[in-house]
Amino acid sequence: MIYFMDKRSIDSPDSKPGPATYFVQQEAEVLSNFNSDMENGLSSETAKQLLAKNGPNELTANVTPKWVMFLRQFNNVIIYILLFAAAMTLLLQHYSDAIVIGLVVIINAFIGYFQEVNASNALEKIKSLLSTEATVIRDGNRTDIPASQLVVGDIVYLEAGDNVPADLRLLDGDNLRIQESALTGEADSVLKTFEPLTDNKTPLAERTNMAYASTAVTNGSATGIVVQTGHDTELGQIASDVSDVKAAKTPLMQELDGLGKWISYFIIAIAIILFGIGWWTHIYSLPILALAVVTMVVGSLPEGLPASTSVILAMGVNKMAKHNAIVKTLPAVETLGTVDVIATDKTGTLTKNEMTAQDIITVDHRYQVTGTGYAPEGQILLNQEAVKIAEDSTLQKLLVAGFEANDTMLQQEDGQWIINGEPTDGAFLTLYHKGFGPDQPELTELDRIPFDSDYRYIARLDEDADGQHEVFIKGAPDKLYQMALAADPTFDLKEWDDIIAELTHQGKRVVAVGHKLVDSDVDEVTHETLRQGVDFLGIVGIIDPPREEVISALKEMHTAGVEVKMITGDHPDTAAAIGRQLGLADRINTITGAELDKMSPEELKANIGHYNVFARTTPRNKLAIIDAYQKNGKITAMTGDGVNDAPALKKADIGVSMGIKGTDVAKDAADMILVDDNFTTMTKAIREGRRLYANIKKTIVFLLPTSFAEGLIVAFSILMQQALPLVPTQLLWINMVSAITIQFAFIFEPEEEGIMQRPPRKTGTSLLNKRDVFQLTYVSILIAAMGLWAFDWLTSSGVSHIVASTITVNVIIMGKIFYLFNIRTPHLAFGRHFFTNPMAFATIGLLIVLQLLLVYLPFMQGVFKTGNMTLEQWGIAAAAGFVTLLVTELDKVIRIMINHKRKTKMA
Repeated sequence: MIYFMDKRSIDSPDSKPGPATYFVQQEAEVLSNFNSDMENGLSSETAKQLLAKNGPNELTANVTPKWVMFLRQFNNVIIYILLFAAAMTLLLQHYSDAIVIGLVVIINAFIGYFQEVNASNALEKIKSLLSTEATVIRDGNRTDIPASQLVVGDIVYLEAGDNVPADLRLLDGDNLRIQESALTGEADSVLKTFEPLTDNKTPLAERTNMAYASTAVTNGSATGIVVQTGHDTELGQIASDVSDVKAAKTPLMQELDGLGKWISYFIIAIAIILFGIGWWTHIYSLPILALAVVTMVVGSLPEGLPASTSVILAMGVNKMAKHNAIVKTLPAVETLGTVDVIATDKTGTLTKNEMTAQDIITVDHRYQVTGTGYAPEGQILLNQEAVKIAEDSTLQKLLVAGFEANDTMLQQEDGQWIINGEPTDGAFLTLYHKGFGPDQPELTELDRIPFDSDYRYIARLDEDADGQHEVFIKGAPDKLYQMALAADPTFDLKEWDDIIAELTHQGKRVVAVGHKLVDSDVDEVTHETLRQGVDFLGIVGIIDPPREEVISALKEMHTAGVEVKMITGDHPDTAAAIGRQLGLADRINTITGAELDKMSPEELKANIGHYNVFARTTPRNKLAIIDAYQKNGKITAMTGDGVNDAPALKKADIGVSMGIKGTDVAKDAADMILVDDNFTTMTKAIREGRRLYANIKKTIVFLLPTSFAEGLIVAFSILMQQALPLVPTQLLWINMVSAITIQFAFIFEPEEEGIMQRPPRKTGTSLLNKRDVFQLTYVSILIAAMGLWAFDWLTSSGVSHIVASTITVNVIIMGKIFYLFNIRTPHLAFGRHFFTNPMAFATIGLLIVLQLLLVYLPFMQGVFKTGNMTLEQWGIAAAAGFVTLLVTELDKVIRIMINHKRKTKMA
């Protein structure tokens, strides 16, 4: 009936095997498995054979031809009926009717085609993430080759700035750090090690001796052996998952398809019965009978529904764009109105993805820090009052130490504060400027010890203007504890452990800071100097802070009956702490990806509702979570920004990507993009989705009775063996002119009161309930009866057939106009809601102008077989329309009274 880009279903997410556990193997074992060695790598001949056997290190995607996309837009029952009607009218030489019907079919096909062509192609973006070149050792020589020529067993060299070209088991290196946030969701780059791990079920985010295709080397260098290429890599598995997500219709499309089939089968059945009766009784000659039945079919079919629905959704898309949300497929904007569960990524979505210092604890005081993100805006507070930095020398020294023991740069670009380096280090730079302002310490660097996984701290030796030499150090608390004890045997280790445990429980990362004065002749900082003791300045609690606006958005979603679930690659404690700060749920229940892997799909389906935080998740876990919710009948939305989110974004009923920090892959897999990364836009989208659905339903409840009334007039005329009051062109005019005028009034209909206090509507049910069908039936009969009565009375009074037919057309039109006021609002038509939609009156005015042209313009009279009407005859048409309003409003009064009594009894 209406064609839009379909949404998704998927096979079991557990259908593919997990990755080989090379991370638990010794170096020699891994090299032996691939018949390779560190010095010589593979031979060129071996690499050539492996490339021929396993294929190139690249990703491929199947592309649907454009002509196939276009042709499948015609695969719809109503389209079949319209094509048959067009063919019949063509055979009967009613060319204008055939042309109009054909245009309706073609327009609908192009609407669906362009939406599908403009749909996402995340696979193409995933393919572009693979590195183009790789440095390998072949035949004992180091050489650069196209990354697509890599094979398993190749020895690859990595250095800062490289993109990892395939999945590697790291064998050796120097201070290697890799940014894996696109795959794991971790904000910080990961410090890599080279020793085998002990647990073959270690989550992806904790496989410290592995490097994965498409991730970026931020520091250091390393050598690794290729263990997976192409579609076997973690990136390839994501691409396969995206490809495996098959088309499934949105809830609205399912409901419209169900309605369309019901209408189509009903009309076909009536047409066959009428044709059979006419043929049996010889009411008309065969050509006239065929034309009469086609007229009935064309009149009954709601041809204007596809256009009306498309325009309502398109206006919703346009409105959301003004709220910084780009909606890529029309049904997506309505789907959010049905959502039961929003599964959201944490980093960058619920949080800022900008590490922020929130706590400073020294020996004497506990300070709080305001402001979030890297912007140096905020204060350092003590007992809720701003501190004077100059009055606390320890605090001064701690801020300077955190600033100096640092490898990161903080700068402002295009009004945004960004860092070049590590997020944790960036938090210390921002913290310093919150205390001291824009000026930097007047210190000269003499030497430094860069951060390394072997000792887990960074130290820097500086000289001040007076020639004093001082070492500043920042790093893991347990490392600085040892140095503090060396300088002060009375150092209270237990007290600091308790403080750190408290901060860790809050989901904060804890960094210790210290300093040491040295003699002016010391120009080098060494590990031995530090082991001799440092003065412990304190610790700083750092967190990727929740977005403040998200908290109120979550409250509104809870009121609307929408559950929000956090899915993240972070540690469970960190994720749970953020969940508590956000008010994600009254009680936070956390489960890890490893625990999810132990569940069968049936167990996951049965238990998924118990959890609201999913930690240490893999892309496959995210897919399984969405799949489990959908199997429980939940309409799901998924928000995310990383490559690892792409399969789940595409699988969800609606995928939502971040616009600023979202990867191209995530944006292409999603149905909606939040331009400003503002999660609160989701509440606006839910509100707009519910408004659109309500207005689409009003359009349908408005359109069907008037369309069926047209068919009933023709059907009754056939059964009564009388001349047809209406001809096909008049019926097409009624449907066409109302579709481009009065039906569009619903586009501008404001939301109903309390729309965000209702639970999401239940899916899988019919779009029309019993109450709607009852009203549809009696309104159809009422309008048809008044049209037939008017036609019979007028013709029996001596009015010409053409004028009587023209008046019948206007009886139906006036019925539409007056019925509009009943459908617009669940309240009484003539009340305070009467003028809430000014465009309703504008569309009615336009419709009346077009009707005047139809009646009085000679050209229109010739095409549509109409004649001039007198003022009294216009009065007859208006009176018939007013009767429709009176009857439907009386029905509404009765319904309001029944609902009031029911609520009173329940109270």
